[in-house]
Parts: sequence; C-alpha cells; structure tokens
Amino acid sequence: MANAVFTAAREGFLTGAVDLDTATVKAALVRGYTFNAAHVFVSDVTTASGVFNGVGVALANKTTTSGVFDADDVDITTTASAVNHGVLLYQSSAAAGGSDVAASAQRVIAWFDTGTGLPVQPGTGTTSIAWSSGADKILSITAA
Repeated sequence: MANAVFTAAREGFLTGAVDLDTATVKAALVRGYTFNAAHVFVSDVTTASGVFNGVGVALANKTTTSGVFDADDVDITTTASAVNHGVLLYQSSAAAGGSDVAASAQRVIAWFDTGTGLPVQPGTGTTSIAWSSGADKILSITAA
C-alpha cells in the first residue's frame, strides 16, 4: 500500500466536516490494518483489525498554508513491541474543536505506511514521528 487520504476526508475538507486547523487532529501508530479508502471513522479502522499501539497524540502548531498541512513532529508512547505499524492521521474532536468524541465519530484523514522509517517497528516506550520537510509536508491539497 502507499500513503493515501481517505475519500471521506477529501469530502470532509469540502463540506467542513474535517477541519485541519480548528479540530483536534491526532496521529497514532496502528498495526494489522489494511487501508480502505471507504473508511470514514476510527471505529472502521479498528473493526478492520487495526490495533492502536498506545494513544493517539494531538498535533501541535498546525498550519494550513497554500493548501499544505503541517504540524510539529510527534512522539507517541507505545505500549507493545510489535512490527509493521502505519501512522493513522485522524480528527478526534468535532470539526469546531473541543473534547474527543467517540471512535465511531472520529474521522479518519490519512494513512501513511510508505516512506523513510515506515512501516514503523516500535518497541515499548517512545516512538518519534518526523513529518516530511519537503514541499508537501504532512499532506497537500493541490489543484488538478
């Protein structure tokens, strides 16, 4: 699989259901998951055998400039030593921000399992995720 944005996230960017700069956006290490573009919620990922390794970490200092989304790198505390983790990016709050909502309402945004250091092979402890410093940063919405 290659890195991808979920179809519902693309739609959410247009309808306002996904708000990258206002909502709480988190990154989590997930193992056992096979990307499915049709998934909408975190509960879809876990129902499809995706297992979170630790708790998702909120992205800090988010920016959305010229169609490019970026944030500070994150450190995720892992609870299991296991292989083949991808990084799930998801909106854990409502689009307007606030507290986390139920997993059945947390919207998936993107899946990363290809690139330097991916898939992740964490032990227990802290795993650092460094976002790309290239032009596309975390993700880019470009014109066709």
